[in-house]
Amino acid sequence: MALKPEFIPFLEARNASGLPEVWQAPVATIRKNLENRAIQSGEPEKIFEVIHRYIPGPTSDLPLRIYRPIKGTVLPALVFFHGGGWVLNNLDSYEQALRSIANKGQFVVIAVNYQKAPELPFPIPFDDCYATLLWVAQNAEKLGINANQIGVGGDSAGANLAAGVAIKARDTRDVNLAFQLLIYPCNDSEMKYGSAYSNAVGYGLSTQAMEWLWEQYLSKKSDAKNPYAVPATAKDFRGLAPAIITTAEFDPLLDDGYNYAELLRKSGVPTVYREYDGVIHGYFTLAGITPEAEVLQQFVSNEINAILR
Repeated sequence: MALKPEFIPFLEARNASGLPEVWQAPVATIRKNLENRAIQSGEPEKIFEVIHRYIPGPTSDLPLRIYRPIKGTVLPALVFFHGGGWVLNNLDSYEQALRSIANKGQFVVIAVNYQKAPELPFPIPFDDCYATLLWVAQNAEKLGINANQIGVGGDSAGANLAAGVAIKARDTRDVNLAFQLLIYPCNDSEMKYGSAYSNAVGYGLSTQAMEWLWEQYLSKKSDAKNPYAVPATAKDFRGLAPAIITTAEFDPLLDDGYNYAELLRKSGVPTVYREYDGVIHGYFTLAGITPEAEVLQQFVSNEINAILR
């Protein structure tokens, strides 16, 4: 299928901006250049409550946003990790998406602004995310959350973190996860699959940018074989939480998500996989650019609830 028309001027404007690629400027500059991303993410809808708070993490206090769609009722929960290659972004550009899925799914969403590479590479961002899951599970009653209906999720690097957290939760049995939501995940650091070549440039995220981001996150060679950092390297996928995996047609990571879904399926993990045609990496948070963002938000909300039922 062809690229959806709304992405053409979006990508043309991006290419004409003259802004450096992620590997061409200091990280602080790249982060500053993304400050307008919240505008592209669309107008956040009304929701019953958004609480901003900090919790203690392994090496730093961690900022959380807790999105509750309705008052009083004990609800399921999604612990969400944002994308940005473990280096970029924060929760501001996720305000529309997270309010939307909390309202559409009628579950609580808890999002953490974990610490970032390259200043703080693996395992620190991962440890922050795992600590957030443990905090939610330990405080479920106070948060009005059903302790038996907690899942994890994220997009892109956030999906990588969610997949790694799901593996550790299985290994430790600290939390019996109800589901894992992986939106265009990056779970294979080698990237030796077709879409890394066919979609290498021209669609926003490039293969070269993704390779650079992996280099920032994995600080030593042994990290590339650690399934908490690179989930596709796990030797055993059995017993993992049921998975919802979505991908984008014009994304270097298209095959990454498909391949990971196949690894889970072959190991007996209940897995829903959906590839969306005509869209690019990152569109989950581009409701200000494309109506397809809310289509995806509705789909993942429905699928989470289908698992919980």
